[in-house]
Amino acid sequence: MSAIRTPAKAVRSAWSVIDRVDLVIIPFLRRVAVPLLRVSLGIVFVWFGLLKVFEVSPVAEFVARTVYWVDPNVFVPALGVFEVTLGVLLLLGRMMRLTLLLFVAQMIGTFLTFLILPNVTFQHGNPLLLTVEGEFVVKNLVLIAAALVVGTTVRRKPGARRRLG
Repeated sequence: MSAIRTPAKAVRSAWSVIDRVDLVIIPFLRRVAVPLLRVSLGIVFVWFGLLKVFEVSPVAEFVARTVYWVDPNVFVPALGVFEVTLGVLLLLGRMMRLTLLLFVAQMIGTFLTFLILPNVTFQHGNPLLLTVEGEFVVKNLVLIAAALVVGTTVRRKPGARRRLG
């Protein structure tokens, strides 16, 4: 009869396996998660920026309509160069204070669309009903949260290798 497991024993056994796996995986994730997040942000910014530089970005018109007071033939590629620069800095992990400050400035700019183009970002003027463009901007909340996590690494522990930034 001892070979038959009760549901409670089966659950405890399963949790025991999960705990052992956690002991291996979680330290690994602590080492790689934030650098991977920083690199992922860098890739996104380089990619999106290059689309603007090469004038193949699907959001070029949206950007131009948001910043309507600047010539889009100048502004959109310049924004692309800015984003590529930001992305490269994120990829290199250098000058992170400056990089994150520039990141914040860029993110603030994206949220201007809600003020300048509410008819484009909201369906029927309802801020709870986003358009595709509105969803594109709201997803930046995730990018901001990712940057906040990356920002937690700006100050290293005593004795850790110090980087500029």
